[in-house]
Amino acid sequence: MLAVACNNGGKPSQADPVSAIDYSAIKIPEISADSAYRFVAEQLDFGFRAPGTKGHDQCAKYLESQMRRWCDTVIVQNFTATLWDGSTFRGHNIIASFSPEKDNRVLLGAHWDSRLWADHDSDAANHHKPIMGANDGASGVGALMEMARAMATQRPEAGVDIIFFDMEDQGIPEWADIYKDNTWCLGSQFWANNPHRPFYRANYGILFDMVGTRNLRFTKEEISRTYASGITDRIFKCAEALGYGNIFVNQNTDAILDDHMYVNQIIRIPMVDLVQNTLGCSFFPYWHTVEDNLDCIDAESLKTTATVAMKMIYAK
Repeated sequence: MLAVACNNGGKPSQADPVSAIDYSAIKIPEISADSAYRFVAEQLDFGFRAPGTKGHDQCAKYLESQMRRWCDTVIVQNFTATLWDGSTFRGHNIIASFSPEKDNRVLLGAHWDSRLWADHDSDAANHHKPIMGANDGASGVGALMEMARAMATQRPEAGVDIIFFDMEDQGIPEWADIYKDNTWCLGSQFWANNPHRPFYRANYGILFDMVGTRNLRFTKEEISRTYASGITDRIFKCAEALGYGNIFVNQNTDAILDDHMYVNQIIRIPMVDLVQNTLGCSFFPYWHTVEDNLDCIDAESLKTTATVAMKMIYAK
């Protein structure tokens, strides 16, 4: 996942902003920091979750099983994708829904695969090694799993679809000396072109990527502003009302090539990317390194991200 220039070729889709909402008064089911942390740890227990690995297969079954505990329906969307080097793998988008019969819907997403190559590691000897992907992958999934667990105890009025996208993080490594954008986000590209339900629509979407590190910091990323400016502003106003203005920083930053780009551009659902933005480095210090392990994860960061999103969903 890399910063890219944003092509906003058509007229952007935007959700209407809702003003004068007292987000602090919105009642939501309790979010447990410890539970969210446990869901991250349980993913890492399977080891590497890159396509073609044993951990990938095992974690897919785990995620499907867990989401069936809480959600009304779970669909596993299988697909075949070719990586940048010509290798072909089976991928699995896992789509869990609350109240699938409702037209009023919210889309939540995260990628669940871990990267095959630690190409940003400070030690060149690690550049061809896979990473655990605790923050880059498992954190977003863990936060969404905790949200699903909580929503099962107190349903929101809107229908909710949670998609765990596969094969987001297998784009061309730095050491390959070539670059092609569309080698990233293969699961979201497939879903956006082949949604799990015909004519699927949602009012808006929120993508969770690298949401569990210490010193959590989100900014207003360019693609989010271009295609989903109203929702972006609402999320940051909600966070400020909850006392998280130091985390959801009112700063415009460059475009990020992430799953939300394809959701915005292909299926045209306005989707915001909540992605870690650490000052002075790429995303966070251990991005695409072998040190992206459970030591990177802060339970309170997971809870903060989930709480803001839940307040958005439960606001009327």
